[in-house]
Amino acid sequence: MTPPFLLVLSAFAMVLLSALVAVRLLVVRTREMRRKRVHPQAASTSIQMAARLEDVQAAENFRNLFEVPVLFYALVATALATAHTPGWLVAGAWVFVGLRVAHSVIHCTYNTVMHRFAVFMLGFAVVVGLWTALVISLMGRSA
Repeated sequence: MTPPFLLVLSAFAMVLLSALVAVRLLVVRTREMRRKRVHPQAASTSIQMAARLEDVQAAENFRNLFEVPVLFYALVATALATAHTPGWLVAGAWVFVGLRVAHSVIHCTYNTVMHRFAVFMLGFAVVVGLWTALVISLMGRSA
């Protein structure tokens, strides 16, 4: 498999992770709403939802998957657009994906904040490091 394809696969893995968390969110939310007999219209806004539902870990994790990972998707798109997909970038992308999977598992299960925070910060450092290295590498190519 070529580096560009492996990079696209890493982005697809993030999409799959988002889909899995969305399914978890649907199952957890539906179960809690049925158990508490909350009509869907009674939880039509985030404020109403927060007042009626307690199990929000999957919902919060789903939102998290559209925060820092956006930097990752932009990195992948930039690398592909510039046709610059060195092996270290592909490897780093998969490290980031692995850290986001770990973050989601922690967040959606036992949710120990310091564990989640450590994995989050490591993932954030990886994506910032990848961006920095990519820009430096691209500058070297254009010189």
